Amino acid sequence: MPQIYCVISPAVQLNQLLTGFQTSGLSLVADGLLLISAIAYLFAVKKITNAGRSWSPWRTLSFLAGLFTVFFATGSGFASYDDSVFFMHVIQHLLLMNAAPILFVLSAPMTLILQTSPRSRKIRILKFINSKSIRFVTLPIIAWLGNWLTMYIYFLTPIYSLSLKHPLFHDYTHLQFLLVGYNYWSPVIAVDHLKHKLSFGTKLAYLLSGIPFGSFLGIAIMQMKTSIAPFAHTLSDTHTGGSILWGFGEIFTLVALAILFTQWAKTDEREARRLDRELYSS
Repeated sequence: MPQIYCVISPAVQLNQLLTGFQTSGLSLVADGLLLISAIAYLFAVKKITNAGRSWSPWRTLSFLAGLFTVFFATGSGFASYDDSVFFMHVIQHLLLMNAAPILFVLSAPMTLILQTSPRSRKIRILKFINSKSIRFVTLPIIAWLGNWLTMYIYFLTPIYSLSLKHPLFHDYTHLQFLLVGYNYWSPVIAVDHLKHKLSFGTKLAYLLSGIPFGSFLGIAIMQMKTSIAPFAHTLSDTHTGGSILWGFGEIFTLVALAILFTQWAKTDEREARRLDRELYSS
């Protein structure tokens, strides 16, 4: 659970990274939920395979990797620095809003749930997914705005300092980062069936349009004249965090672009095979 350290921006120690696991009650509950999620996913995959259907092992690996990323960011020794060392907090932010959500999106959790649910539960799930509120929240423009507004408001307003002073709110921000990140990446690389379908060109524009916003935020933090949170971080630490946000934030956009082009190529390949079958059968 976050604490305000007397020594601001302390040096990161390897021993602390390896052994400083988070043992607060809320952290242990979160770890338990991650474990339950892993078991539930594996059980659902087993149910599908027992029924004679296939499920890509890459999806399973992606989901488990996403869970591990969340644990690493919030429950390991790495998380013990998230409130005292700003550049570590930035890395945590990138993991929770980008790395973990991308992995979860690629694991197609909704498809798995629907394929393994009884009809009555499936109807309730579909009714929820198709509700007006969910359809609005998952609109690509809302997902895009939600992602960038969350980042700018969190880092460029007093919200960041507030999260360091109030542990429960700090933990809530972790959940928001995950949800906002999942919603942001879903429209462009989702394996699940989505109501809001985008063309390849629109997906490309969706991703590329975010690059300057990520860069501007990183540069804005790098150019701050005072620490982002003087009671917790040095100015040098603040600038380092900004440089990481600027230099590494777009790596995930490049990853998403690679995934997008791969999916596009596979779609074209399937379409070519379909046309070949139609040609030879005529």
